[in-house]
Amino acid sequence: MTMPCFLAPSLLSANFGKLADEIRVVEEGGADVLHVDVMDGHFVPNISIGPLVVEAIRKVTRLPVDVHLMIEEPDRYLADFIAAGADRLSVHVEACTHLNRTLAEIRRLGAQPGVALNPSTPLSAIEEVLEEVFQVVLMSVNPGFGGQKFIPSSLKKIARLRWMLEQRQAQGAKEPLWIQVDGGINSETARQACQAGADILVAGHAIFRQPDYVQAMAQLRQP
Repeated sequence: MTMPCFLAPSLLSANFGKLADEIRVVEEGGADVLHVDVMDGHFVPNISIGPLVVEAIRKVTRLPVDVHLMIEEPDRYLADFIAAGADRLSVHVEACTHLNRTLAEIRRLGAQPGVALNPSTPLSAIEEVLEEVFQVVLMSVNPGFGGQKFIPSSLKKIARLRWMLEQRQAQGAKEPLWIQVDGGINSETARQACQAGADILVAGHAIFRQPDYVQAMAQLRQP
């Protein structure tokens, strides 16, 4: 039996008019992480939130705040988001000219660095930085909008990355590395992603667009 993955509700799908209440419900309901999507209207065709909202989120939760920068020139904003309260900060390999330097700066500033890949980006793009990151974020939709359909080929990508990480562990890697899957997660794809090797599932509509958030999270955790 496959053990359930950790669950990271995506606040992009929450009701921002009562965000503190939304956070309280999912935190009390057993969420493991809070996922915050930052979009700039350039790297992806949408605009979301900035450091001030992250600061407000940080004040009302004890959970790790996991910030996903879907923006151009992420280096310009690393310090702002970490100062606002990001515990984990992931940048896209497609947006970083000097990825090693960006990841090192995130760590220097006090957050756990992550690297994210769009669905069409091969895993070879991050092989050289696996020693430098806390997590790899595999996008299972093209980023920019919530509520999209899970791309089925993502399952093979998850499994390939899990194999890569197992080889890394066998060669003596000292720190574990987490696989986060983001996009199109529902009760069916959650089970499939966990079986393929995911550790953390990001879910937005599957939680915040349901009448009972706690029940929705429980369904996502079913093996």
